[in-house]
Amino acid sequence: MSKDELFELGTNLDGVDVAFRRDRWAVKGTRAEKRAERSVAFWFALAGLAGLAFGLIYVFWPKDAKGNGIATGWEYAGIDDPGYLMYTVYTPLLGLTLGLAVLSIGIGAVVYTKKFIPEEVSIQDRHDGGSSEVDKKTVVAVLGDSLTTSTIGRRKLIIGSGLFGVGAVGTMAILPFLGAMIKNPWKGGDKAALWVSGWTPDYPGQTIYLRYDTGRPHDIVLVRPEDLDAGSMMTVFPFKEAHRNDEHALFEELRGIRNAVMLIRLRTKDAEGAIKRRGQESFNYGDYFAYSKICTHLGCPTSLFEQQTNKILCPCHQSQFLATEYGKPIFGPAARALPQLPLTVIKEKGPDGKVEEFLVAASDFHESLGPAFWERKTT
Repeated sequence: MSKDELFELGTNLDGVDVAFRRDRWAVKGTRAEKRAERSVAFWFALAGLAGLAFGLIYVFWPKDAKGNGIATGWEYAGIDDPGYLMYTVYTPLLGLTLGLAVLSIGIGAVVYTKKFIPEEVSIQDRHDGGSSEVDKKTVVAVLGDSLTTSTIGRRKLIIGSGLFGVGAVGTMAILPFLGAMIKNPWKGGDKAALWVSGWTPDYPGQTIYLRYDTGRPHDIVLVRPEDLDAGSMMTVFPFKEAHRNDEHALFEELRGIRNAVMLIRLRTKDAEGAIKRRGQESFNYGDYFAYSKICTHLGCPTSLFEQQTNKILCPCHQSQFLATEYGKPIFGPAARALPQLPLTVIKEKGPDGKVEEFLVAASDFHESLGPAFWERKTT
């Protein structure tokens, strides 16, 4: 049987009645048809260019164009820094090129459908059961007819621009994942990103304070022991005096992915009965216990504290940790205790000139923060 005969048989077997069918272009090769083809190619080419622009911005956007330490791209720049404009437009440009690429692919597909796919009105009866061998062969014939009548085979400009657009968009989609794999997590040796946090001293004996996040990086409010009621919790972050006038460093202290710590003040009776890990008996300061807020399962924030049971809850996958037993996991997928931050207090003059006590870190964390990984140091 010929292809047309198989097509007709296929529609009949499927209970399809093609009531009306007309080619978009009865006369081939007219100027109007060429214009329609160019309009489709334009959208596909635009998608390709937008996808290419996304890749170039993502990979080559200048981080330090002048080589003088001034951030001019994806690395943080303060509002008064020379590279602030380049920093602020980086993310919007990624969003703009990504949206333009996806939108152009969609518009191109719609325009092609309206300009070149034949007009057709078909009526089909519903039927149950599997497909026979004849049905399978006729389906192939129907699909082949659809490909032929779409005229895509002879439209080289649209094919080329479409491949360019789809290829660029596909590359754009996987580029962020590839970028994450290229970064070397062990760069820096003992100071590699996985080993350190904002609680890591820059030099021996450096004082690292506990501070609130007021929403303004330059607004430094230190934590005092009397700031918490018994049975309460707050999220705190590190502060180093050397960073007081460094807007970037202050911002990083508040937004660093390993810096958030849960400061919990247990009720006195609960604190006295707390079970402490061997070698970490002095990590708390009185009723105050501090645990990393980064869940040891998949790195979500353990942001909930249940006062009556002293349980710390991770809302992502419902892991639960016991604050009165060295952050030990008692429920859920987490298998490792939350690292505990050693605490102490120092006396200094406050903003009003009076001598006050402030909570500080007695040392860095003794364990790796966040989810487990192969090279993690065990304690």
